[in-house]
Amino acid sequence: MDREPLSFTPEEEAEERAFIRKYGDLAPFDPWQVAEFMAGFPRPWWIVGGWSIEAFTFDRGAGAPRQHEDVDLTILACDVPAFRAHVDEEEWHLWSNYSGQLRPLDDHYPEPHTPDSQIWVRRSAHDPWVIDLPITPDRDGLWTNKRIPDHVAPLDDVTWVAADGIRYVNPEIALLYKAGNGRRKDDRDLARCLPLLGTDARSWLRDSVARLYPEHAWLAQLS
Repeated sequence: MDREPLSFTPEEEAEERAFIRKYGDLAPFDPWQVAEFMAGFPRPWWIVGGWSIEAFTFDRGAGAPRQHEDVDLTILACDVPAFRAHVDEEEWHLWSNYSGQLRPLDDHYPEPHTPDSQIWVRRSAHDPWVIDLPITPDRDGLWTNKRIPDHVAPLDDVTWVAADGIRYVNPEIALLYKAGNGRRKDDRDLARCLPLLGTDARSWLRDSVARLYPEHAWLAQLS
């Protein structure tokens, strides 16, 4: 499948080089490799970020594939112990990342830094990172919006399941998260996804972006 290449600003390219120098190489899984990695996990998991937008465009018959820098797998914060139990820690190393601070996620440090930090996955210090898992905070097992903490919902209300069985975050929520980043790929994802959004999803996205970013350039497109 031909994929539209990503376009980076010089600042983004410099940031990527700095990341690799500091933390090591990336060889990210795609969603289907993630599904294999998570096979048998007894709790919900789903994919957010750019891959979720791409899946939605294909589901609506307007597939818009592009290159991806990584894959963002997520689980509820309450399910981190289940995730640790699922992963063979002899084969895979788990790290908690919060604002660039890394520490092992193991028996010595069994909890991530915070309920909204990230878990990074690789085989060893000599191998590239394959999964970035931004943890989703929960409230009594319910999904909680990282940008709008008073937005709490059952997982089925904020995710959907593609034909291949992989669960993704709803596109309007993925786009809200992207709105705060100001990257070219996020503008591109909005352009491909917006014509496919239903009226309710589009209205929610417009209202949420206006609430968080009253001067955001996207608001002209969402009105």
